[in-house]
Amino acid sequence: MIFHRRGALPAAAGLLSLLILSWGCGEEPRFKLRHPPSEFRFGERELAGHLADDRVDEASGLAASRRNPGVLWTHNDSGDKPRLFALDAKGRHLGVYTLLGAEARDWEDIALGPGPEPRLHYLYVADCGDNKARHDVKVIYRLPEPVVRADQAPIESALGGVEAIHFRYPDGPRDAETLMVDPATADLYVISKREQAVRVYRAAFPQLTDAVITLEALGKLPLNGVTAGDISADANEVLVKTYEAVHYWPRLPGQDLGEALQEPPRRLPYYPEPQGEAIAWHPAAGGYYTLSEERESIPAMLYFYPRLESEGADGD
Repeated sequence: MIFHRRGALPAAAGLLSLLILSWGCGEEPRFKLRHPPSEFRFGERELAGHLADDRVDEASGLAASRRNPGVLWTHNDSGDKPRLFALDAKGRHLGVYTLLGAEARDWEDIALGPGPEPRLHYLYVADCGDNKARHDVKVIYRLPEPVVRADQAPIESALGGVEAIHFRYPDGPRDAETLMVDPATADLYVISKREQAVRVYRAAFPQLTDAVITLEALGKLPLNGVTAGDISADANEVLVKTYEAVHYWPRLPGQDLGEALQEPPRRLPYYPEPQGEAIAWHPAAGGYYTLSEERESIPAMLYFYPRLESEGADGD
């Protein structure tokens, strides 16, 4: 990999319900990183639940809220309206939220992170799909995350305050399905999909909303078919997903993300899904969720892979 640097737990059984409970109650993260992240292990897949809303049939992105305990966000791939779906950690439908002023040409990923107002949490939605690499300018929508309760009855709402970050690549149009937001810097990262060694790009904070910006090319990853990625809420761990595998990088405090990605990734547990294009860290980094598009009459199911404490690590 070549990058251009920029200057300065308990056993798997029953862990999912424990994490959902603590997340829903708004407690402090159960897992405190007392050891380097690379020393931790992750358990086998657990079924969190089936998606109750049949309108989510091409789930292409997933994000776990840090503001709203027990709430996740997803959206459909191309062909849908500019809307987000809120669900709880078992897949129960909580609401449909339409983004006013936005368009949905080919939404591919969603992420959560900081933004212009320090006290707000922001949703970022990437309209960056481009199978034939024909569109020069893409867009990332940014908006303050609304309040959603994990126990609310399903609602339909329209969201204002949507800003559009228009961008192009420095090396020509391409297809991408991965958006990540760095919680430490509010920088945006886009990873392309189709090259034999996919490309990593950055939009440094603050991102302009009144002009088309050109992303910074950071380098390449020795992966192909990248469909999703996420950075943990403490900025210490990175996940990048392909159709066949989940790849993991630890990140040292203060380390530039490009530097962290220069290291060889670890492969984490993953069972291929019908068309798995979404991944998200649990807000307390207690594991990660995956979600697939429906395919061949197989319904969309939310899965969870729990974090296990490494052998010899002290418990809470």
